Amino acid sequence: MSELRRATVVVIGAGQAGLSAAYHLQRRGFASAIDEPDAARTFVVLDAAPAPGGAWQHRWPSLTMATVNGIFDLPGIGQPPVDEREQSREAVPRYFATYERELDLPIVRPVRVTAVRRADDSPAGDLVVETDIGVWITRFVVNATGTWDNPVLPDHPGKDSFRGRQLHTRDYRSASEFAGQRVAIVGGGISAIQQLEEISRVATTFWYTRREPVFIVGEFMPETTGRETIAKVVADVEAGRPTGSVVGYTGLPWTPYARAAKDRGALERRPMFTAIEPYGVREADGSFTPVDAILWATGFKASLAHLDPLGLRNELGGITMRSTQPLREPRVHLVGFGPSQSTVGANRAGLEAVAAIARRLADEDAEVRRADAAASVSLA
Repeated sequence: MSELRRATVVVIGAGQAGLSAAYHLQRRGFASAIDEPDAARTFVVLDAAPAPGGAWQHRWPSLTMATVNGIFDLPGIGQPPVDEREQSREAVPRYFATYERELDLPIVRPVRVTAVRRADDSPAGDLVVETDIGVWITRFVVNATGTWDNPVLPDHPGKDSFRGRQLHTRDYRSASEFAGQRVAIVGGGISAIQQLEEISRVATTFWYTRREPVFIVGEFMPETTGRETIAKVVADVEAGRPTGSVVGYTGLPWTPYARAAKDRGALERRPMFTAIEPYGVREADGSFTPVDAILWATGFKASLAHLDPLGLRNELGGITMRSTQPLREPRVHLVGFGPSQSTVGANRAGLEAVAAIARRLADEDAEVRRADAAASVSLA
């Protein structure tokens, strides 16, 4: 596919949010832009990965279905029963692949979107989606690119001088790689604690965070806590503020692996070190701790660089939103972003985005009918 092609809606990304949007587009009668390019309303899904599964196919092997933070069913087809001991990077992509196949979704992969631009100055005009294998012209973009491709790697003093190994959460594979070593683990999120617990079984670990971690007191209540968290994130995005990490809104739950790390004495947090030296780190109190490896479990940010030509960000560095739409470009919908980063939130965002697109198209159709009617009256 090297020529210019058209679709009413281009969905970017085939993870949970992208598949949810694709499902609802199909349910509303949008045809495949690949198989039925001349249909009145069409859609296509562009996915950068070579296979189904979104970011799940890249998770570390020890992350099983028992330890993931919850996977919500995709709309229309629920998950089959799985062995909780199975790797999430096997079980979830298999579910996604079955979902894509049974719904016969128009997904093109692997294709990398390099930029999204406005075709002209008209607020009702087209958008141009540039990819590494061609260009799509579209009316609407549903962006579902997630965060996996945009890891946060702090530029800490002395980082380039370190002689040991440095890696990010996304590069982690197995605790056995660190057996017998001294490992600094940086980060206060769920992934940091999961990896701290594993590595502390076979290595000497040191846990560093910028702020004192806050653990949830009492039982974690998904419904109550979820609603409160979403309300906080919605308030931030509607005010145009950059959103923080999930645990920054919720606090840390006392999961089995967090309790195991605590029982082993590994959950002893240290203030962030002030500098990295060739063979270790300089502590906040000025002392030196030798380490063989530094694991940056410092999270991810939304992968939105391809949307930069649209100028969505404000002076605070955030994107002011109403529902799934950036105020600076309502033809774009961000799903799996901000308040919809969870799997259940991604499903809802896919539905909301498609409903908004359908309303916009219905309004345009009504306007055309009114114009035609007015023209008929004037001719009479």
